[in-house]
Amino acid sequence: MVFAYGTSTWSFLYREPLRALRDRYRCIAIDHLGFGLSDKPAHGSSAKLAPVDHARRLSALLSHLRLERYTLVVHDFGGPIGLAGALEAPERLEGLVVINTWAWGTDNDLAASRIGSLLRTFVGAFLYLWLNFSVRVLLPSLLSRKENWTPSVKAHYVMPFCKRRFRAGPLALGRALDSPWYGTLWERREALRQVPLTLVWGLADKAFTATHLAKWKNAFPEADVVELEGVGHFPQEEAPEAVLAALEKALSHAM
Repeated sequence: MVFAYGTSTWSFLYREPLRALRDRYRCIAIDHLGFGLSDKPAHGSSAKLAPVDHARRLSALLSHLRLERYTLVVHDFGGPIGLAGALEAPERLEGLVVINTWAWGTDNDLAASRIGSLLRTFVGAFLYLWLNFSVRVLLPSLLSRKENWTPSVKAHYVMPFCKRRFRAGPLALGRALDSPWYGTLWERREALRQVPLTLVWGLADKAFTATHLAKWKNAFPEADVVELEGVGHFPQEEAPEAVLAALEKALSHAM
């Protein structure tokens, strides 16, 4: 299994399924450049931290590891990041689990356009780089069930971005919300038609709503759909048992 996440998280997001599955399956959960335990280039460096760059690096890693077959699990920005590589070689994909994400152009998404534009200003950079807004404010605001959001869990999310010079990764992703690159992925979605698809969706998500879920369902009507009432943007944190059950079922279908 290959796990891809978005912002402003890291592989820690998938800790529960990793613990449960690692003895039976090879589980790969990388940290993107600028996130988690990976290197963190400073803001203004020459490092490439846009989603298309993360996608290229992830694809290169999977080729380097010579994965002949795998099941892909994606969430948030991890959707386009993970699917980009999968679309290059869809015959290697045994299964696909999509969790509150997207993979299409945001040209007509006013919210995405406004956020992307804001984060390209001094104010946006100040919020992300100086105040760590993405982790300290945005992330918890997207949780609907907060009972698992303990001080220890919060500290694990804050830790990778504890210094200002470590926060370029989240800022770069936010600035790319309105990138035209996403549309090129959706244009190739037919390549995934024969791949068993599971949609796991927190229905109380303020960022990826029922409208986003409907687009996935309309494009892939044969998908297995797990709708989680009262769960927000991070089902892995809010309903880990339900996510694990969906992954186990997806793996059984893939095999």
